[in-house]
Amino acid sequence: MVTGTRATAAMAAGFLAFLAATAAGPPPAPRDSEEVARSYREDQADRTPPPGRPIDWATVLPRDRAREARVKELYRGDALQTAADFYHAAMILQHAPAPEDYLLAHEFCIVAVSKGEKRALWLAAATEDRFLMGLGRPQRFGTQYRSADAASPVRLHPVDGHVTDGLRGLFAVPPLAEAMAREKGMNERLGPRP
Repeated sequence: MVTGTRATAAMAAGFLAFLAATAAGPPPAPRDSEEVARSYREDQADRTPPPGRPIDWATVLPRDRAREARVKELYRGDALQTAADFYHAAMILQHAPAPEDYLLAHEFCIVAVSKGEKRALWLAAATEDRFLMGLGRPQRFGTQYRSADAASPVRLHPVDGHVTDGLRGLFAVPPLAEAMAREKGMNERLGPRP
């Protein structure tokens, strides 16, 4: 046991160390990853061709696979830190080919929303729908459309009916009637298929 002057000196030293640590304040907030943000912008640009031109899937799909692989590397290395990082990574993984990728994207959305990223609400619903589609099950929110082939019309993937329009609204998803009307509009915009 330390007594007297030594105890006072030890307490003073401890107090000074505490003051030094707290005076510095909390560590700085993490910064958004420019790499993930750039990958997100590229992902979105690949899906927005110039007016009158179709998406060149032969070019886009290899780019998608490379972006998805890199996002997974960054995730495994704990490099995703901010709400925007998780949102951007989720959007990239939503375009991956496997249900486990959609599930991971959904989990990223939950983290993004918990960190304040409201854009991730709709994406959380969409990634859940895509995950269920990948398992051959009906979607819940009504965010996903598919066509059997290039000549077939686009159809709203079957919806299980258990999610209300009220819950859809909380996820920034339009009512189911709007999703059904969107199917018609998508096919009108695409015009006759070969």
